[in-house]
Amino acid sequence: MTKTEARAPSAKIVGLQERRLGATILRTYRAKFDIDDLVPNERQPRIGTKEDEELQRQIEANDGIFEPLLVEPHPDIEGKFRIIDGERRWTNSRLLVEQGREQYRKIPVEVTDRTLTDDERLRVWIYIHRQRKEWDAREKEMVAYRLVELMGRASAASILGITVRELDRLVEVFELSERFTALKDRGAAITWARELNGLSKKLLSPSVIDSVVDKVNRKRVTNSKDLRKLRAILVDPVAKENFLSPAGDLETAMLRLVPKAARGDPDFVANLDITVEAIKRLPWAELEKLKGDPELLKKLEDAAALLHALRQTLTPKKE
Repeated sequence: MTKTEARAPSAKIVGLQERRLGATILRTYRAKFDIDDLVPNERQPRIGTKEDEELQRQIEANDGIFEPLLVEPHPDIEGKFRIIDGERRWTNSRLLVEQGREQYRKIPVEVTDRTLTDDERLRVWIYIHRQRKEWDAREKEMVAYRLVELMGRASAASILGITVRELDRLVEVFELSERFTALKDRGAAITWARELNGLSKKLLSPSVIDSVVDKVNRKRVTNSKDLRKLRAILVDPVAKENFLSPAGDLETAMLRLVPKAARGDPDFVANLDITVEAIKRLPWAELEKLKGDPELLKKLEDAAALLHALRQTLTPKKE
């Protein structure tokens, strides 16, 4: 198919098929284009480098790109097509071509019969990426942050199908992850930020966050799950002071914890705070789906009875 044929009105395109991507239905056809006929999207939701040596090895092993790029007619450049999804595949194929591997110059594509709107393009990209393992591993916070940059909070939340409050939490995690500068892998930084942000907000003062970031960047803390020890450390004044000091770390702070028999159980109080925070964060849209669930309602009844008994036990008796 020539460039002229590719730019022809949809009525003249042979082999159009419908493809449903969430609420968006596209009409597309398959083709192979020269790598120079494709143009990246300047409003790409993914942030960061797209060069990937492992992906290049996969392209070589498969003798080319296995999954076609999704592209659209470019609205401003005649004869060119803008990438909707597949910019990493295009980038790494291009790197191989620049190294003299001309066999990777022709790229399989799926072409829409029209140029999408900004809203459609973003919704399609997000729908595709939500089906991939990278979404929950590292992408959702990054995409939330990028969408806020591109469209603002309300539109970003609408496209992601979440509340503005949920969006703000994702953005908060991403912004925190950017502070872990010693971690080369963005996914690892997201994991650290999620662990830290999962602590009770009552415990996370700016000085605590600064101290954690500093110790992770200096490799004084090397396992993200170890941050859970802060639930006990931060409610103990002596242990907390040690951790916040330049020489302190999680291990030395844990050694300074007062035995539970002498101070009650701070883990209980901290975990109660965490439970309350978790309940406050529950998305009501998800709760709607659980209405009438007999097993869940039974658990809630048991929890309510337990909390009532606990309150009676802890309330001082009137004389």
